[in-house]
Order: sequence, then structure tokens, then C-alpha cells
Amino acid sequence: MEKMKNQTKLAYWMAAVLLAVGVLSYTAFSAKPPEEPVRIMLTASAGNVLFTHDTHSGSAGYGVDCFTCHHHPDGDDYALRSCGDCHNLPEDGSTPDICLECHDEGDFELDMVPSRADAFHIQCAGCHEEMGAGPMKEECSMCHVR
Repeated sequence: MEKMKNQTKLAYWMAAVLLAVGVLSYTAFSAKPPEEPVRIMLTASAGNVLFTHDTHSGSAGYGVDCFTCHHHPDGDDYALRSCGDCHNLPEDGSTPDICLECHDEGDFELDMVPSRADAFHIQCAGCHEEMGAGPMKEECSMCHVR
């Protein structure tokens, strides 16, 4: 009976050690995230849009350059901006600091800056129309899913 208790204790200790080693190994040697996001879920009231970079850029896709969609500050060709950085204006009407990184106060009127959703529609639908590829303006459900 004593031998059985010792074997059970040993089994529990071994299980605990193996669990600890597994968790440490997983955290220490986990896969590195890709340099560019593989896909992004854009939330929208008309249905979410799953955007995949592979479809649009690189040799596997249409070969669209990063700067076709992402703007960047003058003099810094590597600082990519996402649409939400600039097209998410505060409701109080103030000019966000991020706008002033590239523009001077008064260079533009805030009410002329399209919303994030409008910026996506202008950029995405405009490119699809220009390239004659992918869903067009009247095919909303090809991008927007519930």
C-alpha cells in the first residue's frame, strides 16, 4: 500500500514537472509573429470585412505595394500608417497630434477628412474599380459578411 502511494506521488510530481516544462517551452520558443499581419478583421455595421494581406501584396497576390494603401509621414518612407491612425477624429473637433506630424494647423479642414469607413471605401473600392479585379461597389456582400 505504501509503495502505491509513493508511485502516485511520483506520478503527480512528474506530471507537474512536465506541465511546467511544457508551458516554459511554449512561451520561450513560441513562433515569432510575421512582419506584416496575415489578415485583419475590420469591424463594420454593414458586416465585418476580413482583409488578407497575402491576397493583395507579395508574389502570391496582386503584388500591390504597401504604400498604395498605407500613407507615411514625409521623410520617413518606412513608417506605415493604418487608416484608423488618421481617419478616427475626436468628436470634440480638435486636431489630433498625429495629423500635426505631417500637416500644419490649418493645412486642411477636419470636416473634409473622411471617416475611417469612408476612407476604406474610397481606397478599397477605388482600387478594385481601377484594377478591374475583386469585388466591385455593388457587390458589398463579397467583402462584408455577417
